[in-house]
Amino acid sequence: MIARPAIRSLRRKDVPALIALGVVTGFMTTFFLAAVERIPLGTAVAIEFLGPLTVAGLMSQRRKALIWPALAFVGVVLLTEPWHGRIDLAGVGFALAAGTCWGLYNLLTQHVGDRFSGISGLSLTIPVAALATLPVGLPQVIGGEFTWWVLPVAAGIALVTPVIAFGLEMLALRRMTQTAFGTLLSIEPAFGILIGLLVLAQQPTLMQLAGIAVVIFAGAAAQRGGTRAATPTAPITKPEKEAA
Repeated sequence: MIARPAIRSLRRKDVPALIALGVVTGFMTTFFLAAVERIPLGTAVAIEFLGPLTVAGLMSQRRKALIWPALAFVGVVLLTEPWHGRIDLAGVGFALAAGTCWGLYNLLTQHVGDRFSGISGLSLTIPVAALATLPVGLPQVIGGEFTWWVLPVAAGIALVTPVIAFGLEMLALRRMTQTAFGTLLSIEPAFGILIGLLVLAQQPTLMQLAGIAVVIFAGAAAQRGGTRAATPTAPITKPEKEAA
């Protein structure tokens, strides 16, 4: 309804990247929701953040940049406090899977954003994400008690998460390096802790607060060389003009 990309303008070599981006987009959210069912929100966000931060370190031309993902991992250890024996391995595993998808999402979003103008690439990948995660979501709809208010709430969430948030990220990644984009998100674990405290009454310990501080510091310190030369978007073809 917003972008209306011209399907006929797709090239065969565009299809793999669009499918891959759709799959990682869908499962990035799915794995994260599975994680927050099992572990505190702030901890899940911090673990997931390891994905883009690791990508930022690997994509950097400086080997020293890899120290920041390692430092963030130390912060995650402080957050999870495995020495207390209360760690939920399944929750941590889902958060790590979400982080892996997040890192791949950053790489693929930049690639797709360079090919398609605006958020037209997003309108092609979100349907793929829906199809990829259909086996997870459909049984819950069919087997559960469905009420009418779920539809408008789900539509609101869909507007906030895929359209607005992912659309802005796609536009940002056309102008920034992986390093800058991944590390600019370093404040997210702090928001995760704050929302978990205010909304979910999840009280962090002093050790967990220290872990969050370490993760944020690692993300902020890794933010160097954040400019990116403008990448020309593929010219709009005649079918795309007609669709517009």
